Amino acid sequence: MSLLPSVAELIARARADLRMGVPVVLADAGQGALVMAAETLSQERLDDLLALPGTAVLALTARRAETLKARAYDGDLARLPLPEEAEPGWIRALADPKDDLRHPMKGPLVALREGSADMHRIAIKLTKSARILPAALVLEIADPMGFAAAHSLTLLPAGPTAAQLDQASAMYPVVSARLPLAVSEAGRLHVFRPEDGGEEHYAVEIGRPARDKPVLARLHSACFTGDVLGSLKCDCGPQLQGALTQMGAEGAGVLLYLNQEGRGIGLANKMRAYSLQDQGFDTVEANHRLGFEDDERDFRLGAELLQRMGFSQVRLLTNNPAKIAMMEKEGVHVVERVPLKVGENAFNKGYLATKARKSGHLL
Repeated sequence: MSLLPSVAELIARARADLRMGVPVVLADAGQGALVMAAETLSQERLDDLLALPGTAVLALTARRAETLKARAYDGDLARLPLPEEAEPGWIRALADPKDDLRHPMKGPLVALREGSADMHRIAIKLTKSARILPAALVLEIADPMGFAAAHSLTLLPAGPTAAQLDQASAMYPVVSARLPLAVSEAGRLHVFRPEDGGEEHYAVEIGRPARDKPVLARLHSACFTGDVLGSLKCDCGPQLQGALTQMGAEGAGVLLYLNQEGRGIGLANKMRAYSLQDQGFDTVEANHRLGFEDDERDFRLGAELLQRMGFSQVRLLTNNPAKIAMMEKEGVHVVERVPLKVGENAFNKGYLATKARKSGHLL
């Protein structure tokens, strides 16, 4: 029946639920799991969870587990059984590193070795997708369909959900309109909407670049602090303006503005990383302490947008080899890397040095 939501639509619903503290249910061959986000957990819902049969488990990424000195026996994650006296503040302290230096002793923490971690892995992917802390409470339940129906909770099929979360969502054009810019009066803004209900992404087209020739292009990840507020902690604002200025000077180009704030972790988590940087950690270390990888962005989005606009070859304005590799992998030929070295100042020297040393940026 066409009125039934697709897996992508169920995931979009689950994201909103988790952000608001509402549990969701995963189901697989009659077995399932109740999932709650650690960040938005309330005392009332934790009490309800602990009153159910079985042992609730806190799933953390291996990055966060390393900080907590917990064993990640499952490779990419650790499963920590909740003690009966667990309360939301203690759980959030395991998920959020803001007070790690003030209260370093949170254990000893015992991690599970036996059993499947499949549901826990999906739970962490869902929290990442929701742009909240990558930590989830998971409780195995025997009748997931019945439980979800009885409590009016979103029910997700485990296998298809995992596959969907690993895919790049299809992008569809919504509208485009002329937009005169300071760098070029011949500007046009294209808005694209992903099929999975995630953030919209934009393409700024300068002039009328030929579709059968390499176009000067940039994949620019949204940076509210740098692009809008003029933050000196990064080089994003100057890179945005520098790329548009160069396209305006050449008379043609495409800047893809991808809503992947904070290397794909969202603005709130990015501010958490900034707070950790104030404690002395560099960009990569801060992301790891939060439970994220160095870079959680998906550059496949940029390749799809370029292809949907009719481009197959680019002169890519970037210092990031990962963008070049992903363009080539997704079928967009990078005929030239155009360096974009702007915006260094006294506040971001360390940040830029970390990008070069740990993330391979060509600076």
